[in-house]
Amino acid sequence: MELDQLRYFLRVAERRSFTRAAEDLLVSQPALSRAIQKLEGELGQPVFERKTRSVSLTDAGTLLQARAQQVLSILEDTKAEITDDGESGRIRVGAIPTIAPYFLPEILRQFSKLFPKATVIVQENTTDNLLRSCTQGEIDLAILALPIPVKYLEVKELFSEELFLVLPPNHPLGEKKTIRLSDVEPLPFVLLDEAHCLSDNIISFCRQRSFQPVTVEKTSQLTMVQELVSLCHGISMIPAMAKKVDQSTHRIYRSISGRKPTRTVAVAWNPYRFQSRLLNEFRQRLLLAKS
Repeated sequence: MELDQLRYFLRVAERRSFTRAAEDLLVSQPALSRAIQKLEGELGQPVFERKTRSVSLTDAGTLLQARAQQVLSILEDTKAEITDDGESGRIRVGAIPTIAPYFLPEILRQFSKLFPKATVIVQENTTDNLLRSCTQGEIDLAILALPIPVKYLEVKELFSEELFLVLPPNHPLGEKKTIRLSDVEPLPFVLLDEAHCLSDNIISFCRQRSFQPVTVEKTSQLTMVQELVSLCHGISMIPAMAKKVDQSTHRIYRSISGRKPTRTVAVAWNPYRFQSRLLNEFRQRLLLAKS
């Protein structure tokens, strides 16, 4: 049983498709299929149930998936521990899209100056995917918004930030000295789609105050939310870190009076994986940082 076979197997298991797995691994589909067939020959039974458009794990495949993840994790941790000099190495950082472009650039610049031999790889993804990658050791840490509904990960809060109301520049609410949540209740909202936890933050805040925001449009990019608001498609709520870098004159930001909508940003990692000195340094930079 070869390590590449295990890596190929895990990718097919994750993607539920030989075609998509081959694309990820940059190998031909026939080569990938041969590797899996060889693996199944060594085990004496199939690890995948082939279907017309997808594959699923057999009982043997489910067992192998857990063991293969453990084997590869042990090997990766062993190599990292042996080569850990506190100055060089690779850190794999995951972050949700509503945090990564606003919070990480300055931290990455500072870290690069302090540790020029280190390589930091950033992956943007949704919360569910990042938590899975962090649990499986595909990334070293994840920067997310609370809550984080996963056991066995260690979580540290970084900071909380306000969610600001964003409006078209000539919106009547922009002239008010005090904007209450009741003022926005009848207005249409533009939100991110369901894969993004920011929408959950906004909807949860509104529901706690006994109203359900009427969503007229959804998109997958925070910048597109801002642009749609500029075009008078609706209003929205935007994190302070995104407001801070927005230089556009086509929208305005206002704070809601009373108890304000917020989100709490946190870092999560798998404490059962080897924690290099370099990774600890990076995590400490995160803990000291502010939005």
